[in-house]
Amino acid sequence: MKTQTAQVQWEQRTQGLLLGLAVAFAVAYAVPIVAPDATGVVRRICLVTEWVVWGAFALDYVVRLSLSPSKRLFIRSHPLDLLAVLLPLLRPLQLLRLVSTLLLVGRRARMAPQIQLTTYVGGAVIGLLMFGSLAVLEVERGAPGGNIKTLGDAVWWSFTTMTTVGYGDHSPTTGLGRVLAVGLMLSGIALLGVVTANIAAWFISRFERDDVEERRQTAAIALLTEEVRALRAQVAELASGAAVPAPGTPEGPPVGTAPAPQASCAARQIDMP
Repeated sequence: MKTQTAQVQWEQRTQGLLLGLAVAFAVAYAVPIVAPDATGVVRRICLVTEWVVWGAFALDYVVRLSLSPSKRLFIRSHPLDLLAVLLPLLRPLQLLRLVSTLLLVGRRARMAPQIQLTTYVGGAVIGLLMFGSLAVLEVERGAPGGNIKTLGDAVWWSFTTMTTVGYGDHSPTTGLGRVLAVGLMLSGIALLGVVTANIAAWFISRFERDDVEERRQTAAIALLTEEVRALRAQVAELASGAAVPAPGTPEGPPVGTAPAPQASCAARQIDMP
């Protein structure tokens, strides 16, 4: 049995905790946006929760780095993790903490072997729709001339943007809102490509399995045919050998034929005195 490294053990043990913290981050991020009239205490609690979650992910990155056998290789192979940890420090905005948390959750989810591709894609779609709607609502709600004023408008805009339909009835007017739109469009195209590739791979694997089964059955039929031919040849050889008598063997009467009665009577007359 292959021994797991300390880094892998740490990732398996902390995966559930970090996903729970990500859910807490989602709630803390959504409350001030959905309820703009929330009190200052609620807003501070949400803000502290967001930074605590980010700090937990940053601590997780540092621990994984320290447990990694090769520190340089870990940094080179996890550039998005490092970017997500450093991003909120560059400019303390909620949007940057949102992007960093999404990146970290996505990286940890991809390392989980039990999460299937379909589940991951579905979770990614839901997460992008939710966070995209909340982010664009926060940016566009107070913008002059903006037409995304409610959560329903934001969700509808996220759906049309991710599916690249773009009805145009709702669109961002600020620069940051347009950056969010570009991110959602690229994400939607990427997820659509993943789903399409997954479906195509399923069909190809199904056809390959059917082809392999058909070849196996054909090979089995050919093998049985050869065995039947060999058995027929052996039966023919045995039949021809039984029909021809061996050389020097006197030919007697057929088996099961009674001797002539005259020969028996003559033999009895000779024995009489």
